[in-house]
Amino acid sequence: MGEPIRIAHVIGKMVGGGVEAVVMNYYRHIDRERVQFDFIIDSDSTVVPADEIQDLGGRLYQIPPYQRLGKYQKALGGLLVQNGYPIVHSHINTLSVFPLRVAKKAGVPVRIAHSHATMGKGETKRNLMKLALRPFANVYPTDRVACSRYAGEWLFGKGADFTVVPNALELDGFRFDAAARKEMRAEWGAGESCCVVGNLGRMESTKNQAFLIDAFARMRAEHPDSMLVIAGCGSLREPLERKARDMGLAECVRFLGQVGDVSRLYQGMDVFALPSLYEGFGMALLEAQVAGVPSVVSDRVSPEVVLTDGCRLLPLEGGADAWAREIWTQFGRREPASGAFERFDIESASKKLEGFYLRLNEGAMR
Repeated sequence: MGEPIRIAHVIGKMVGGGVEAVVMNYYRHIDRERVQFDFIIDSDSTVVPADEIQDLGGRLYQIPPYQRLGKYQKALGGLLVQNGYPIVHSHINTLSVFPLRVAKKAGVPVRIAHSHATMGKGETKRNLMKLALRPFANVYPTDRVACSRYAGEWLFGKGADFTVVPNALELDGFRFDAAARKEMRAEWGAGESCCVVGNLGRMESTKNQAFLIDAFARMRAEHPDSMLVIAGCGSLREPLERKARDMGLAECVRFLGQVGDVSRLYQGMDVFALPSLYEGFGMALLEAQVAGVPSVVSDRVSPEVVLTDGCRLLPLEGGADAWAREIWTQFGRREPASGAFERFDIESASKKLEGFYLRLNEGAMR
């Protein structure tokens, strides 16, 4: 067997979010003797698995952040020409117009735009930028990929030709584990009668954790043997911690930071809550359902990830009181997962992605 195809993955900022977690998960499981990944990230990234990437045979390049567009494009163009990549795969949604334009100029034959998100209310400035860039989504890519039909149609248009590459995971690693549940709850100081509400996600406005804290406060006023655990990092961590303190919730709202093995967190939860303003997919929701955790989630997530009867969609417009009531209603309803999870299995999904890359490369060489 010859050298593997080396693919440049343009990630943007590595901050411990879902997109880079998805890419890394595929990277761990793909046949790296046939397909290798290089990672091109912004120099202001904060959570970078550099050692793991190197151990797996990948290369990591840090370039000026895309906010410094001139320097970003110059550095990226130099890398693409120097390394002669056959495929560039961009994961920065509407912003992919910039790296893929550079890739086209650099002569990269296969240029993939990947839609991981949509947009929602409450982010006026960001939404205006997305709407301004969206018309260019189909200009520079040769191929289009999305985490869901919902995300793909939002970016590329209804009826557009794109391939769904699901946000996949090791299903068995998330199945219910009684021993792990006992350990996690002991670590948190939660007895069996305690209702542990969980949330995983970047601490940014999109994930709407401030709303969740309000809902939890209302629930806890009626049911004091309750706890909220939030895992993740982001620019809003300090304001969220301050909000919890100011509301007198410092002892029952736990901020866990960046967590390595998130599968264990779901074992300790009684209810998973995701009040996101929008989600292109909702990886954490998939994980929670595989773990059998009842879930209360915003009706703005992709319907493609609602896979079990234990998932309740709730509009944010109903307010924190409605969310508090629904979260409490789901307490005690945890049961073994039963759902159509097979298409999200990373073992089979990584083989499909590998075949996708090989076909694109072969087609470009003809």
